[in-house]
Amino acid sequence: MASARGGAARRMLVLAAVLGLAAAGPRAETTELTAGRPVVWRDFLGVNAHFLWFTPPQYQRQMQQLKSLGLNWVRVDLHWDRHEPKENQFVFAPLDQLVDTLKAQKLKSVFYLVGSAPFASSVPPLLGSSDQYPPKDDKVFAKRMAMLARRYPTVDAWQVWNEPNLPGFWRPLPSPEGYGRLLQASAEALRAAAPGKPVVMAGMAYYSQMPVRGGLMLEELGKKGSLNLKTIVAYHPYSQQPEGDDPKTRDFVLRAQQINARLRQVKAPGIWATEWGWSSYAGPKEEQDIIGRDGQADYLLRRLALMSALDYDRVFLFALSDLDQRASARDRGYGLLDLDGKPKPAYKALARFLAITGPRLEPAAPPRLDAAPDGLYSIAWRKPDGARLWMFWSASGGAARLPGIARATLRQPLSGGSTALSAAGDSLRVTVTPQLQILEWRE
Repeated sequence: MASARGGAARRMLVLAAVLGLAAAGPRAETTELTAGRPVVWRDFLGVNAHFLWFTPPQYQRQMQQLKSLGLNWVRVDLHWDRHEPKENQFVFAPLDQLVDTLKAQKLKSVFYLVGSAPFASSVPPLLGSSDQYPPKDDKVFAKRMAMLARRYPTVDAWQVWNEPNLPGFWRPLPSPEGYGRLLQASAEALRAAAPGKPVVMAGMAYYSQMPVRGGLMLEELGKKGSLNLKTIVAYHPYSQQPEGDDPKTRDFVLRAQQINARLRQVKAPGIWATEWGWSSYAGPKEEQDIIGRDGQADYLLRRLALMSALDYDRVFLFALSDLDQRASARDRGYGLLDLDGKPKPAYKALARFLAITGPRLEPAAPPRLDAAPDGLYSIAWRKPDGARLWMFWSASGGAARLPGIARATLRQPLSGGSTALSAAGDSLRVTVTPQLQILEWRE
């Protein structure tokens, strides 16, 4: 992980030059984003849901909490070794019940299959059983995906594997050649079994960096023609903070702009971020800084505001619910809900955010600023009823002056508070904080 992040930092110097953006200097510049198209939250924002970790009554309650947010997309993990522990001995009953429940709840889903069943794994015999090795025969894996697609026609999309650019999911070392073959076989099989259903490339960890081997897997797959398979491209833009691993360089924004622009150039049928988020875990520290439950809520809102304007077609927050002791200390804490299904601060903040924005937003020009603090992030929208929204924050805090706005309401999705503001003279003065705030007004 550390080597991947180090490589990413080096590439950022090249990336900034490509985009014509100056490196961070003594004064952090304003980052002003304008979306290229409307955002409809129920279509744009989904969640990773580990439903098979829970009993049917538990995951039914989780589904109700998701629907209460006005959202309806879930990404569900399937592990081949658990559904076929021995060759041709399938364990379908829990999955049958889950798919039936999703259909009854009218939720949309993308299912991904990952790992090799014991009989099919390429793991060397002396190492025993391991699902972290790719299958010996790509066609066997592809046939299993096709079988699932035929059995579950109500699943809306199928994703092939997960994070193959990391050794933890593709041993002994990540292989663009190997994953490209698996993807091609699986895409062909899925399209024959479920014509018209989207096929999604594995979500690449971070921005597809390959530890040890070096380079970017998405770039290597492009060289080998795998981006021509007409599969939706996915990656997992995790970072230490919402703005990036080094917020001073705005590296998340710069990476997303470059990667998504390149994917549009090669006519990718879709760009999904199939995982992103932060854990509220209390430690011991493992890669991610300790930010707690309130920090998780803060980070979630800032990142969602950025992603809404950065040309993603769909993003899946990790995750709907916390997990139990079977997961690592960090992985247990990513949920919007705790293990009992109760809303955490992140859930409540997201609910307030979605209530403020409403279900649909239209792109809008940013408000004019006479003054703004260093490092301001600025994203503007218009609601269908004509109301204007300005999402903003700055790590340094300070104040902004907006000429031409007489009255507005300052909304705080983290706390739920709101304040009526009136202009002094010809400008409205707004206090800027490190947390996301939303100014609402009518022209």
